[in-house]
Amino acid sequence: MTTLTAPDLLGQALLDYHRGRTAATLTVHCNAADDEPLPAAYFFRTLLQMPELERRALDECRGRVLDLGAGAGCHALELQSRQFEVKAVDVSAGAVQVMGARGVRAVARHDLFAPRPASDRPYDTILLLMNGLGLTGTLAGLDRFLAHARTLLAPDGQILATSSDVSYLYEDEDGALVLDLNGPYYGEIEYTLSYQNRTGEPFPWLFIDAALLNDAAAAAGFQADFLDEDAEGQYLVRLTPVGMAEPANQAI
Repeated sequence: MTTLTAPDLLGQALLDYHRGRTAATLTVHCNAADDEPLPAAYFFRTLLQMPELERRALDECRGRVLDLGAGAGCHALELQSRQFEVKAVDVSAGAVQVMGARGVRAVARHDLFAPRPASDRPYDTILLLMNGLGLTGTLAGLDRFLAHARTLLAPDGQILATSSDVSYLYEDEDGALVLDLNGPYYGEIEYTLSYQNRTGEPFPWLFIDAALLNDAAAAAGFQADFLDEDAEGQYLVRLTPVGMAEPANQAI
């Protein structure tokens, strides 16, 4: 994932958009698909512009919320408008600057593994949207994050996150999967961002299929309840500490 010392191309694009350069667009490069444009405007969506999975996740929030990978703060701002106490976190200095300027009241710059300050109360909801589980980078990173999340959450807290199964990227012309069974998990993908003739450092991003996430969650002491799925195969999951979980485990 992007580090605190990497070139902050995302942050620069967000700042440019916030300052009126509405055409600001990053280019996303990865080792599993073609390059794609990423308009900075995407991070400034209103509630009506958000996909249904994100709106459902916001409706499922409760209590004190930690919004990880918050970008330009569109989810945090919507939750503030609903009178939630929200802390929005991003590794990008530019993103943090934009969120503060847009009115997000509690903002911090650090990665998702930062410890909770002793003076900070535990969170009732951790939010990871826009394929937010990808911030963990790898399967090992996901395991590390789930262990860390227990130190951030209240005993009856929850993680609301989105991810997707990208196995379709490895299908041949006949629809059969062509995978290197001796290689890394196919959902561990390397990305690079470029903006204004500058290219950032590569970073890992995790896309995890529902069955494997269910196993990882169980191993970390969480129950996974799959709440919804969209037409592109992205799903919304609620992870709750075992013993405080929802009574039914729904399959997608």
